[in-house]
Amino acid sequence: MIDPLFQRLALITGAEALEKLAQTRALVFGLGGVGSWCAEALVRSGIGRIGIVDSDTICITNINRQAQATSRTVGLFKAEVLSRRLLEINPGCKVSAWGTVFSRESAGEFDIPGADYVIDAIDSLGNKLDLIEITYAAGVPLFSSMGMAQKLDPTRLKTADIWETSDCPLARLVRQGLRKRGFSGSFTTVYSDEQLPRREEIALSCGSGLCLCADANCGTDWCGGRKVINGSAVTVTAAAGMVLASLVLRDIMERQ
Repeated sequence: MIDPLFQRLALITGAEALEKLAQTRALVFGLGGVGSWCAEALVRSGIGRIGIVDSDTICITNINRQAQATSRTVGLFKAEVLSRRLLEINPGCKVSAWGTVFSRESAGEFDIPGADYVIDAIDSLGNKLDLIEITYAAGVPLFSSMGMAQKLDPTRLKTADIWETSDCPLARLVRQGLRKRGFSGSFTTVYSDEQLPRREEIALSCGSGLCLCADANCGTDWCGGRKVINGSAVTVTAAAGMVLASLVLRDIMERQ
């Protein structure tokens, strides 16, 4: 008997694929505008086990694009809040949440070799490159998000091997970084070639030594430490997260 939660999906995938999803373990690294929606989509699609990783707390400026960010969750840890949300969607899903930074040193905490899929939605270039290398060495399928800031048109999203990406600044940095490390492996990315100009005339209310989340004890003025703050829209970031989740679903179906 198919769980009523996923009957509509089963009409597309079939019962066998749905059963494989229930036995699948995915790790999502980075729970921002892309990763949070990817995690939610995977849970709404019947994945049986999911690990979510992010050390940040929710900032008021996250509300425009992150699944777990609301006016009531500002100042709380992203992984903890998203974990509760995912369990409200499917109480039967086994959710593990880490409120920690992924790095080469912390990689052993997450049992990457024991995962069926790894989703990379990390912004930090160095940690992103580490995750790519470690996941590839473990032989685990990896789906990676490139830059989704300064974009407004979700129809410009594409999937391609990392070496075939173009017109994406982050993808270029990733390719350069991997070459310097002697990495020549392949993995699938989601990227966009759209680039919109920054609107310099817009005055930001945080990022100049003032943190709007201070009253919620978010801990640090994260924005104040950044040289450039790029705009982002949920219509693009969430769409990228959905594409990443769909790559997992379609891969499972193709492996039947």
